Amino acid sequence: MPIYEYVCLDCKNEFETIRSMKDADKPTECEKCGGLHVKRKLAVIYAMSGGHAVSGTSNSCNCGSCRGGNCAGCGS
Repeated sequence: MPIYEYVCLDCKNEFETIRSMKDADKPTECEKCGGLHVKRKLAVIYAMSGGHAVSGTSNSCNCGSCRGGNCAGCGS
């Protein structure tokens, strides 16, 4: 089962919960304050295959040092 990240809009607590995909957006309770004003956070992933980025990046820079979405040269 996937791990989902949530944030409580009342106390600003951020926490993770293992839930099935079908339950990802069902209401959940804040682990800290018990509040029900909780939203799921957007998760961003970065995947590599064979030394090349395959997800979570765009290679729009041509400065020569951009490799797999990590640019030390121009900061893109």
